[in-house]
Amino acid sequence: MPTYDYQCLDCGDQFEAKQSMKDPHLTECPKCHGKVKRKIGLGAGLIFKGSGFYITENRSDSYKASAKADTVSACGSGAATPAPAAATPAPAAAPSAPAASSSS
Repeated sequence: MPTYDYQCLDCGDQFEAKQSMKDPHLTECPKCHGKVKRKIGLGAGLIFKGSGFYITENRSDSYKASAKADTVSACGSGAATPAPAAATPAPAAAPSAPAASSSS
């Protein structure tokens, strides 16, 4: 649930309220019962809970074994991988001559 910041217009008290996005804005100060204004907040922070947010984090043992086997088989196979071809620009096309026009 998002946390919203409020400030009382009468006593100046600042407070936070956890509300659903569907709930109406608060209108009354909890201390003096004056009118409150909702402040523009900095936004919600993003909290990652748990594990697995990085590609290398918390891999299973079977995955690690399979990846190691793939690496070893690729390196030990002796097959050389071809080097990528150098990118050469294509020659510029020669300008075409204008078609001869016959005048009658």
